[in-house]
Amino acid sequence: NGGFKENVTRVQRELFQGINNSRFGAPHIIISGAPGSGKGTQCENIVKQYNVVHISTGDILREHVKGGTDLGKQAKEFMSKGELVPDELVISMVKAKLSEPEVQKKGWLLDGFPRTPAQAQALAAAGVTADVFLQLEVPDEVLVERICGRRTDPVTGKIYHLKFNPPPSDPAVQARLVHRADDTEEALRTRLVAYHNNVNGILDFYKDISVTVNGHSNGGFKENVTRVQRELFQGINNSRFGAPHIIISGAP
Repeated sequence: NGGFKENVTRVQRELFQGINNSRFGAPHIIISGAPGSGKGTQCENIVKQYNVVHISTGDILREHVKGGTDLGKQAKEFMSKGELVPDELVISMVKAKLSEPEVQKKGWLLDGFPRTPAQAQALAAAGVTADVFLQLEVPDEVLVERICGRRTDPVTGKIYHLKFNPPPSDPAVQARLVHRADDTEEALRTRLVAYHNNVNGILDFYKDISVTVNGHSNGGFKENVTRVQRELFQGINNSRFGAPHIIISGAP
C-alpha cells in the first residue's frame, strides 16, 4: 500500500537482515517492562527493525487452545477454572515455538518471558540463549498515571487517556466509557509488586547481556525508540563479534 519506494525500502531491509542472519546468526532478544512501560510499542519497532518473530506467551496459549493441540487442551483445563497455566506447559509451548523453521531463520523477540527464575532456568536448561535482555524502566508513579487514566469505549474499542489522549466531548461517548478493573491504582500496584519481584529474580540469569533503558526520559517517545534501537544494535553486535576493547591516549 505504501507504493514503489516503500517496497524498495522493505526489500533492502529484508535482504540486509537476511544476509546478516546467514553470516552471524539470527537475533535473539528478550524484552521486559511493567504494564504501561511502552513495551508493546517498542516490540512493534524491534520487529520492524530486525524482522524477528514476536513471541508472547498470551498469543501462544491462544494459538494452542484454538488449534486444539495436546498442550492447548491441557492449558484450557486450567484456564476454564480461572487458574494459572503451569510453568511446565508454558515452557513447552515456548520451546515448540522457538523450534519452528521461521523462528529459527528470522530470530525471535520474547515479550515478557521468562517472568520467573524457574522459567529462566528452564530456558537455560533447554539451551535457549539470548543476545540481549532489554529492560524498560519507568517509575511506578508514572506507570500509575499512564494506566489509571485509561478509559475504553466499548462501542468502538478505542482506548483514551483522560490526560494524554482525552475522549471526545460528546456526552454519549463520555457516558459509555469504561474504566477496566485491572486499570485501577490498587490493582496496578499489586501487579507492579509482582512484576518487580519477578524481574529481580531473573536478572542474575541475564546480567552479562542486560541493557536498561529509561522509558520515561525527558526527550519523549522518539528519543526512547532511538535509544532502544541503539542499545539493541550494540548488544547484538557484542554477542556476534564480542564487546569492543579500546585504549585511548592523548596529551593534556
